[in-house]
Amino acid sequence: MKHIATSKHRGDFVPLHATRSSQAAMMTIAPGEDSGEDMENEHAWAEQWLYVVTGTGKARVGSRTVRLAPGSLLLIEKRERHRISNTGKRPLVTVNVYAPPAYRADGNPSRR
Repeated sequence: MKHIATSKHRGDFVPLHATRSSQAAMMTIAPGEDSGEDMENEHAWAEQWLYVVTGTGKARVGSRTVRLAPGSLLLIEKRERHRISNTGKRPLVTVNVYAPPAYRADGNPSRR
């Protein structure tokens, strides 16, 4: 068992823990900001489950856009280009699970 207190991990993007088959990370996006370059984010070998803890936003995945709010759970499949944006006035905080792991411990994408 591994227990992680997520309240102390509120950086832009913080990998929390990884095993051989999955990885948990936390992402915090400031109001008016987004997850990065326009639709350049994709994980060629990993699925991403994104769960909204606090805040509001939108996710653009391919040509589709969905609204995000606390309790939203979004699956971004392998090779789907995506961008997460904060549309609210408070930080958008998400917990993300990648299967298999998509990032190194320093937050940079892993290379497969």
